[in-house]
Amino acid sequence: MEVCRSRELLLSLSEWIAFHRLPNLETVVAIAKTKGANVYSWDDRRGFLCVGRQKKVGIYRLDGGREFIEVKEFGVPDQVKSMAWCGENICLGTGKEYIILNSTTGASSKVFSSGRSPPLVVPLPSGELILGKDYVGVFVDQNGKLLHDDKICWSEAPASIIIHKPYGLARLPRHVEIRSLRAPYPLVQTVVVRDIHLLQQCNNCVIAAVGSSIFGLLPVPVGAQIVQLTASGDFEEALALCKLLPPEDSSLRAAKEASIHIRYGHYLFDNGSYEESMEQFLASQVDLTYVLYLYPSIILPKDLTIVEQEKFHELTDASYLSRVSSDMSDDMESALPSQLYESDDKSPVEDKKMSYNAIMALAKYLQKKRYSVIERATAEVTEEVVSDAVQDSIASSEPYRSKSSNKKRGQAHISSLGREMATILDTALIQALLLTGQSLGALEFLKGPNYCDLKICEELLKERNDYGVLLELYKCNEMHHEALKLLHKLVEESNSGITSPESQNFKPSMIIDYLKPLCRTDSMLVLEYSTLVLEKCPTETIELFLSGNIPADLVNSYLKQHAPNLQSTYLELMLSMSENGINTKLQSELVQIYLSEVIDWYKDLKEQHKWDEKIYSSTRKKLLSALDSLPSYNTETLLKRLPSDALYEERAILLGKINQHQLALSLYIHKLHLPELALTYCDHVYDSGLQQPSKSYSNIYLTLLQIYLNPQNSTKEFEQKFNPVLMQNSSLQKISTAKPKGSRIAKKIAAIEGAEDMRINTSSTDSGRSDVDGEEASEESGPIMLSEALELLRQRWDKINGSQAIKLLPRDTQLQNLRSFLEPLLRKSSEGSRNCCVVKSLRYSENLQVKEELYKHRRKMVKIDGDSTCALCHKRIGTSVFAVYPNGKTIVHFVCFRDSQTIKAVRGSGTARFK
Repeated sequence: MEVCRSRELLLSLSEWIAFHRLPNLETVVAIAKTKGANVYSWDDRRGFLCVGRQKKVGIYRLDGGREFIEVKEFGVPDQVKSMAWCGENICLGTGKEYIILNSTTGASSKVFSSGRSPPLVVPLPSGELILGKDYVGVFVDQNGKLLHDDKICWSEAPASIIIHKPYGLARLPRHVEIRSLRAPYPLVQTVVVRDIHLLQQCNNCVIAAVGSSIFGLLPVPVGAQIVQLTASGDFEEALALCKLLPPEDSSLRAAKEASIHIRYGHYLFDNGSYEESMEQFLASQVDLTYVLYLYPSIILPKDLTIVEQEKFHELTDASYLSRVSSDMSDDMESALPSQLYESDDKSPVEDKKMSYNAIMALAKYLQKKRYSVIERATAEVTEEVVSDAVQDSIASSEPYRSKSSNKKRGQAHISSLGREMATILDTALIQALLLTGQSLGALEFLKGPNYCDLKICEELLKERNDYGVLLELYKCNEMHHEALKLLHKLVEESNSGITSPESQNFKPSMIIDYLKPLCRTDSMLVLEYSTLVLEKCPTETIELFLSGNIPADLVNSYLKQHAPNLQSTYLELMLSMSENGINTKLQSELVQIYLSEVIDWYKDLKEQHKWDEKIYSSTRKKLLSALDSLPSYNTETLLKRLPSDALYEERAILLGKINQHQLALSLYIHKLHLPELALTYCDHVYDSGLQQPSKSYSNIYLTLLQIYLNPQNSTKEFEQKFNPVLMQNSSLQKISTAKPKGSRIAKKIAAIEGAEDMRINTSSTDSGRSDVDGEEASEESGPIMLSEALELLRQRWDKINGSQAIKLLPRDTQLQNLRSFLEPLLRKSSEGSRNCCVVKSLRYSENLQVKEELYKHRRKMVKIDGDSTCALCHKRIGTSVFAVYPNGKTIVHFVCFRDSQTIKAVRGSGTARFK
C-alpha cells in the first residue's frame, strides 16, 4: 500500500491495483487491466502509475481524479520484480539485471546485473537511485550512470530499503540495519528484530511488521542526535543533521553549526590537520582573534579589541546548550576539549611549537577572511570621509554659528572596529607569510592597500634581515626618507668588498626606480637622494630628472650648493639628452665652470713651466665646443676672466662673438700661428653672412689678407687697442673700489670704437699705392706672410673681390705667383661676361618679338561702304570723317564722337559741383 497525501488517496495492490478515498476508504477506481500485477511505482507529482505484470510494463495516467487512462504498454525480457520512476524514465529490476526504460519512446538500456540476490530499486529524494547488488548499494543517476565510486555496504543482502533522511534502513533477516547516506556510509545503529516481512515509512517513524505484530521505529530528536554526535566526535554527521532542523529555528541552527565548527576545528588542529581546521573556523564565522589565539608566535597590535577565548565559549555554549535536553548537555560538556577550559597561563597551545604547515594554513585562512574584513574597514573610511565633508559643508554654510555647536556636531562617533580588525588581520598575515618563507608574497601584499601595523612589521623584518619587504613597508606608509636611507646603506654595502647575503642584490639603479614616482610630489626629496647615485649612474639620473619634469634651474642650484663637483656632469648630460637643449643661463654657467677648471689647469702647468697653447685637455675641448654655441650677451664677462698671455684660441672665439674679427684673426695668425684655424674662422663668418643677408661679411677674407701682408701693423694695433684695455680692466680690480667707474666705462667704449676703426674700408684704399708699400720703409716691420696670402687667394678666389685683393698685394709680386688666383678668377669673369652677352642677345630678340606682335595688332582694317552707319546718330557715314573705337567694330562720325566727349565732360563737372 501507498498513501498519496497530495490527493488524499490510498493505493493498494492485491488482485489488481485500486485507489481508495481517505479517510473513509471508499473505492475510487480499480484498474481491471492490472489484474495479476506484482509490482508498481506511483509518480505523485505527475499522476502517472507504472505497473509490472509478467513480462509487460503498463503506464497509466490519472484523469480527473476518478479514472485512469492507459498511456503506453511495453514488453520486457523478463518478469519485473522491482521498479521506480526516475524523471521521464523508469528503472526496472527484471530477473538478474537492471534496465532503464524511457516512458515516452520505449527505448531501453541495460545498467548492470543484480547479482545473486533479487533486484532492488530504491528512489532517493534527490531523484537518484540506489540499485542493490548482493549486499552492496550502487548510486546511479536518472539515466543509469554511476555517480561515484563510493558504495553503501550492508552486512547482508537487504530485502528492502527505506529512506528516512539522512539515514537508510535496510530490512535484513535478523535485524534492521541503519546507515548514514553520507560517505563513507557508516553504520549508525542496529535494531535486532527477526523475521520482519514489511518495512514501511510513515510521517515521523518507520513501521516494521513482524508476524501479527507491528513495531514503530521512532527517531531520536535531531537536537539530541546532534549533541550525541558532537560528543562522540562525529562532527560531520552532526553538521549534516543541523540542516534538518526546522526553518523557524534558524538562529538555533546557526548557533549549533557555529559551535560544532569550532569544536571540529579544535579537534582537527590538535590532530595536525591544520588546513581542514582553518576551514572549520572559517565556516563558523568565529572572531579573527579567537583563531589567532592558537598561534602564540603571531604578535598582535596592542590597544586593540581582542576577544578572549573563554568568553567566546561561554557565550556560544550558553546559546547552544539551552536548546537541548539536560542529559545530552551533560554528555557534551564532558566531551569538550579540555584545553578550552584551562587557564591562559597553562594553555598547552602556547607550549606547542608552531610547524610550517600550521602557519601556512593560517596564511590561507587569513587570505580567505581578508575580503570581508577589508570591505568593512573601507566602508568605515568612506563613511568617515563623507561625514567630514558634510561637517565642512555645514560649517561653511553657517559661518556665524557658534564654534561650540559646530564642535559638538563634528564629534559624531564613527566605529573603528572594522579598521582594527583589518589591522590585526593584515599584521598577522604578513607575519605568517614571512614565517613560511613567502617573501615574494609579502612583497606583493604590501604593494596593495593594507592596514599592517608598522612597528610590529618593522621589528620583524629587521630581525629577519628581509630588507626588500621592509623597503616596500616604508614605501606603502610613505616613509620615503627611511626607505631611501636604508636603500642607500644596502647599495653601499653591496658595492663594498664585504657584502652580506641580504644586501648583495641591491644596485644604485634601485634608488632611481624608487625616486621616479616621487618626482611630481616631492622634488626636493628626489634631489637630496639622487646625488647619491649621480656619479655611478649619471645617465639614468639625468633621465630621472627629465622624465620627472623637475625644473633644471632647481636641479642646478641644488647641485651647486650640495654637490658642486657633479654640477658640470648634470649640465653636460642635460645638454646632450634634452631635445630642446638647456636654457642660455645654464649653458653660460656650464661655460663658466669649464673656464674655471681650464684656468686652474693653466696655472698649474705654468708653475711647472709646461704650458703650451697647443695642449688640449678634455675640459678645454669641452670649453671650446661650448664657446662656439654660446650667445654673445655675456662675452665681455668671459673675456675679463681670460689670462692676457694664454688661452688665445678661447679669446679669438669670444672676439668673434662681438664681431672683432680682425683681432680674432690676429690671434690665430700671430699668437697661435695656425693659419688653417684662421681660414676656418673666415669660412664660418662668411657662411653666417650668407644665411643672414642683413649682415654681410664678404670682406672677411680681405681682412685676413691684410693681416698676412701687414703683420707689423696688425700686431701693433692688437697691442695698442686690446691688450691695454685688458690690462687696465684687470688692474682696476686691484685698485680701491672708491675710484670712479666712469673711466672704466670710457676705456671700454674707446677699445670698442678702436676695434671698429680697424675694419677694412675698401672705398678709402688708394688705387695707386698699396698699404704694404707704406710699411716697407720701416725697419721694425717683420717680413710679410706672402706665401700664406697667395695660398689664401688660391683657395678662396671665388669669395674674394679680385680688384681689392690685388690692390693689397705688394708691387713686386710676380705674376707667376698669382697664376693660381688669376686663372680661375679671369675664367669666371670671362664666363660671366659671355653669359651676360648671351642674356643681352636673348633680351634683344625677345624685344623684337614683342614689337612685331604690337605691329600686327595695330594693322587692323575697317571697311566703309554705303550701308555703314554711325553708332551714335545712326546716319550713314558716307564720305564724312569717321572714328573707330578700340574694339575695331564700332564706327561713329568724328563730329558725333567729339560731341559725345564734350557731353561727358560737362556731366562730369556738373556732378562734381552738385556733390
